[in-house]
Order: sequence, then structure tokens, then C-alpha cells
Amino acid sequence: MLDLTLLRERPDEVAQALRKRGLTSALDEFAALDTKRRALITETESLKRQRNESSKKIGEIMKAKGDATSLREETKALGDKIAALEADLATTDTEVQRYLERLPNLPHESVPEGTSADDNVVVRTWGTPRTFAFDPQAHWDLGVALGILDFERAARMTGARFALLTGDGARLERALINFMLDLHGKEHGYTEVLPPFLVNATSLFGTGQLPKFEEDLFKVEPGGYYLVPTAEVPVTNIHATEILENDRLPIAYCAYTPCFRSEAGSYGKDVRGLIRQHQFDKVELVRFSRPSESYEQLERLTRDAEEVLKRLELPYRVVALCGGDLGNASAKTYDIEVWLPSQNVYREISSCSNFEAYQARRAGIRYRAKEGGKPEPIHTLNGSGLAVGRTLVAILENFQEQDGSVTLPAAIRPYMGGRERISR
Repeated sequence: MLDLTLLRERPDEVAQALRKRGLTSALDEFAALDTKRRALITETESLKRQRNESSKKIGEIMKAKGDATSLREETKALGDKIAALEADLATTDTEVQRYLERLPNLPHESVPEGTSADDNVVVRTWGTPRTFAFDPQAHWDLGVALGILDFERAARMTGARFALLTGDGARLERALINFMLDLHGKEHGYTEVLPPFLVNATSLFGTGQLPKFEEDLFKVEPGGYYLVPTAEVPVTNIHATEILENDRLPIAYCAYTPCFRSEAGSYGKDVRGLIRQHQFDKVELVRFSRPSESYEQLERLTRDAEEVLKRLELPYRVVALCGGDLGNASAKTYDIEVWLPSQNVYREISSCSNFEAYQARRAGIRYRAKEGGKPEPIHTLNGSGLAVGRTLVAILENFQEQDGSVTLPAAIRPYMGGRERISR
């Protein structure tokens, strides 16, 4: 959520930043609401002054034993009008708050111009896509042939966009989770946490999924809980409503959770295979930073996520999202895209974002820059480190052999009991 004072004192600066997102008239509603609010305050204060003057006159008339009936009626009418104006003001304040809740974050000045993913900028690439002596199979064919992926049974037991991993498929998924957690926890300095997989609406509001993206969530009744769409939600809310001391920063957490998304509006896209599922596993990285250091922290978080792909010897590229492709809460995002030979494209496997103070204002996460200082919003960051199912897909496709087997990258073999290959 943006700072209300910023909108009131520097509206031109805010409007210019929002234009990078393609929002050319985003502040029109706020300007109208704020003008109405100021007019209501001015009128209310004026009437209160009139009421005070009338009350003073009534006192003088009563003291002189005069008749103040008419003035009392006028004063009562003023009170009724003030009450109506205050009710209107309360409604307007609520409308301003709801407007702020819907308004996206301001893009950082370094975010590229552009209106869609076509305008994103490749920052760097790593690794060389393999040249195959045969036509590489898509993971949905390869995995089924190996007996490690079963979409038909998953559809029968649940529905479309779910998968059943069996044997070496299930083992590889678990191995990747442990590999990622060990890398980030032991080498990159993240504290591992295991949060709840159900959260309340307040937590989802804090990270920006509610109210704007409720249709993408799975709600559980009774209780009104939601299945987590990503570990970002519970992990960011570890410090909701808290004031953190400066010497604790930066704070870094990593967490594994299953993730649940309805994928509303995405029907017809990536309907085959593991790329876009209603349930998938992910290891998430979350960092809490001093504002002055948050863009250094974004670079570090992105490098930490990249290291997973380097260790697994998977070619990838890093892309800076343009203003028109940014997520609602993000000020700057890098997408990490892994190479998928069956599609001959790079596909997203992680998004690493700096939300600046946007989430912190919503969740009430603050810090003191110095002892005794005034608390101010902290900066929050997160990124996938990585999406586990998509990593499994990349391994199957990039390390497949002509006989239909899959050679496992060296880094994952210790987590697979020393196995070097998956075969039928």
C-alpha cells in the first residue's frame, strides 16, 4: 500500500510512476475523493464553530433569563447536519482506504518501459542449451513413459491440473526440496521455517493478494481460511504488526510449502504437464531489509535463486520485467527463466521481487533505524528458490537420453541415494 501523504503531497510524481504501468488516469478517483473529503472537513469544522458560537449565545441568553428556544432549535439542526456530514466523511475515508488497497505499487526508476512481456529485458544468460541428436520429448510424455508421472489417475481422484508423482518421480521431487533447503539454509544464510499451509484473510491482505486477487485463491469453509498460494504469505507475516530493531536486519527466511492456486483466467494456457497446476511445491526465499539496502538485497536474493540452477547445470536467463508486466505489489522484479528443450523456449521458474514498503504498510511491519527513533515501514522481498515442479520438468527435459532414460545432475545424486539415472 502506498503512503497516503505521498499521494497528497506529490501527486504528479505518483502519476508519472503509474504511467510506467500503463495507468494513465489512476489518480483521478483519488483526486475526486480527496477533494470531497477536504470539502467535508472544511464544512464540518465551519458548522462546529457556528454551533459553539450558538451554544455560547444560548448560555448568555439563559443567564439573562431570556428565551433561547429558537436558538436551541437552530443549534440542534446544526448538530444534525454535522452528524450527517461526519457520517459522509467516514464513508469517504473508507472509500479512500479501499482505493489505496487497490492501487498498485510504484515501479522503481530502473524498471524498463513497456506494456507486456514482449518488452521485458534480458539481463544475463547462463549455460548453453544442449544440442540433441534426437527429437527431445516433452516432460508429459517422457515422465509417463518412465512411469513416474500419472495425470489420468490424478484427474480421476481430484480433477484437471493435478498430478500424481510415483516412484522416482516422487523421490526426485522430495530430493529437490531438500537440496534447495540445504543450499539456502546452510550456504546462503537463510533461516529455515515450516509455516502453516492455511492462512487467514489478514495475512493475505498484508502481502497484497486480498482483496484484488481473491478469485485466484482456494478458500476453506468453515473457518474462512485460505490455502497458501505461496510461502510468501505466511513467511512475510511472521513479523506482521511488529517493530524490528535495526541490528536484526537483514532477516532472511527460506521455506518449503505446497502452493494452491485456482489459476483463474488462465484456462487454455499450459494445460498439459506440470507447468501450471492447481497444486505444486515451492521453496520460497523471503528477506526483510532496511530501505537503503533493499536493492542490494534484491540482487543477492536473485543470485541465491540462480545458484540452484547453476548447481543443477540447467541453462537459464534472468529477465527484468517492464512496467506493464510487473505484479501489483512489486516495485521491481527479475524473472529467472529455465530452458525447456521440448518447447525451445525459456520458461519462468522464479520471480524475485522487491516490494519496498508496499507490503510492510499493509502488514504493519516496521523497524527503528536507531534506538528511540520513530518506527517506519521496512522493505520486504521474496522469490522462488525454486518452483520445485518446474525444476523437475527442466531436469527431465534437459537430461533425457535417446533411450528414454534421464541422467541425473551430479548435485542431486546424493539426495537420490547416489542414483545416476532414472530409467524404466
